[in-house]
Amino acid sequence: MVVLQWRFQWRGLFGNIKAYIIWKFAQALLTFHVLTYNTHMSQSYAIDCLLEPVFWFVDNFAGYLGRVFVFCVSILTSAVVFIAYWVGLPYWWEKSQSVTIALVIFGNWILLNIIFHYYMGVKTSPGYAPHGSLISEAASICKKCISPKPPRTHHCSVCDRCILGMDHHCPWLNNCVGFYNARYFYLYMVYMVMGVTFLIVAGIDLGYQVLWVNDTGGLMSENDPDLIGHPVRMNQSGVLVPVQVIAEYDSVNFPRNHILPTPVITEAQRITANSLKRKAVMFMAMICLSVLFALGALVVMHGKNISRGETSIEAHINDRLRRTHKNKFINPYNFGRKKNWKLFLGLTQGRKLWRHVLLPSSHAPTGTGLTWHTIHNSLEDWP
Repeated sequence: MVVLQWRFQWRGLFGNIKAYIIWKFAQALLTFHVLTYNTHMSQSYAIDCLLEPVFWFVDNFAGYLGRVFVFCVSILTSAVVFIAYWVGLPYWWEKSQSVTIALVIFGNWILLNIIFHYYMGVKTSPGYAPHGSLISEAASICKKCISPKPPRTHHCSVCDRCILGMDHHCPWLNNCVGFYNARYFYLYMVYMVMGVTFLIVAGIDLGYQVLWVNDTGGLMSENDPDLIGHPVRMNQSGVLVPVQVIAEYDSVNFPRNHILPTPVITEAQRITANSLKRKAVMFMAMICLSVLFALGALVVMHGKNISRGETSIEAHINDRLRRTHKNKFINPYNFGRKKNWKLFLGLTQGRKLWRHVLLPSSHAPTGTGLTWHTIHNSLEDWP
């Protein structure tokens, strides 16, 4: 009789399976690297490849969405202004006519600046790099336009052109924010934040009366609470004593005449009683608070960039250069906070703040956007 003994080596089996899996994974990884090999491969290049579907969507549909956004901005702004006159004006007119006139003048000054700067931001060309012409100072070659790019110029994938002094593409303007319309864009945001702040301050009492107190003044009987209980009277000791018999007749059995003062109905109570106006107040409160927080944050962010003499794109580039060069990098376009703001607002050549910033002004910025003064070649008295 022959006895066969078979020993199963578990350790060797698991080792072989592990080695096979590692080999297959290395083979798949090698195949991937072979198929995707590129001498320019880097982390940024890989991220660009992964985001290519997003770029495709932006390139093909952002232009159409921009028109929708412009329409929405126009409708929402018109709705807020209409509600301010429809609801807010009668409320303030009842409180004080002189204050109402002052509020109307101040509010229309803000509204005029909002409309002007938004229109100019939409219609004004940001400035494009010329094709086929000589550029004295070319910073690089655009890979998409295959043409020289002036300093501070970047290619916009939505507009499919190189934008002078490009900050970003704004879908709410359906336009790029660049050299010629950056001032309109920023002042539009500033005046819009001023406008919603003005509406919030002027309407905070009205909102409290309508949305919190919710007093209709008896104009809506269904809102009045039902009086349930027993009539009482208070004696000299301060104790509430139930009234057993209610005297509705005088000594000669004639009905008593109750002469009660008629309560004055305020405008806030009329607004509260009107369901449409009450919803309009709620709508306006939500819109104003949303715009205040959203545009307020953008105003602060862009204000910091302007103070440092850089655009939004340059802010990201310069931040990376500051980290890599460790206090050795100097922004060549930073002339100091005061001069940076004067250059951005165009307050050069004798222009004044009250005339060219506080009032609508279509003056062009200093320069052409093709060449730029720097801290190394600027004149002492410039601008």
